[in-house]
Amino acid sequence: MIDKLEMFIALAREQHFGRAAESLNISQPTLSAGIKQLEEVLGTQLVFRGSRFGGLTPEGQSALAWARKIVADTRQMRDEMRAKRHGLAGEIRLAVIPTALTWAANLSSEFSKAHPRVRFTILSRTSREILAMLENFEVDAGISYLDNEPLGRVDTLPIYREDYMAVCGTSHALARRERAGWADLDGIPLALLTPDMQNRRIVNQRIAEAGATAGTCIESNSIVVLIASALAGECVAILPTDMARFLATGRDLALLPLDTDGSGHSVGLILPQRDPRTPVLEALNVKAAQLARAGRPPLTV
Repeated sequence: MIDKLEMFIALAREQHFGRAAESLNISQPTLSAGIKQLEEVLGTQLVFRGSRFGGLTPEGQSALAWARKIVADTRQMRDEMRAKRHGLAGEIRLAVIPTALTWAANLSSEFSKAHPRVRFTILSRTSREILAMLENFEVDAGISYLDNEPLGRVDTLPIYREDYMAVCGTSHALARRERAGWADLDGIPLALLTPDMQNRRIVNQRIAEAGATAGTCIESNSIVVLIASALAGECVAILPTDMARFLATGRDLALLPLDTDGSGHSVGLILPQRDPRTPVLEALNVKAAQLARAGRPPLTV
């Protein structure tokens, strides 16, 4: 029964029989048969069918909420039984905003020292994608912004505050300064994350509040591209301080602090709102709290 509910959740998530089957590593006929069997057990139609997936019926929408709860409870029970018998083990799927990847790497490394039988899969995603993936059970936890845009029904633990630096080549005119203000970026070609990233929306807001206009020359969802663009000498990249220091070390780049008043946005751990948590996620929450108390991650130079 649980496997049929997982098929149903995957279909609701992917909105496509083929993609849902692929995400579960099963054949499409197996998925279709599983959904049909679930409908027979529940005595109602869950999915509108035609030549392709037609959406969930009203009964399917109601069943989806129950399916998510039942699957989550079952996974939690399995984790608790495994932990009682063998200690913490398994996998943590962690979705992380790109600007927090150094913190995620440090958290997973410190956690693995204490619990070597737990492995991590770390995915770089936008803040909105992280919330959707948590809801759809595609990941177990996330690291994202906590105080800038609505989060919905999740538990949160602040880890650090994100402030920013301008990063430019040593030959750039700004490189002669020790620091810069947001207004100093007016009209300067900038290398920024793409607009679907919450970091980009924050940067746009800071620039606008300073009365400046962003002269974007490069947009990318890769921070490596932004650093490389700054290194080429034409663009100025705007990056969080920790990420800027980590990636710029040993390169011909100048780092100019933009925020000096502690006004950065809170970034932290996001967990599904469940009580009690699985033993693995409770241990992750404890380790994240320790990381927050320790301050700057060791990966940052």
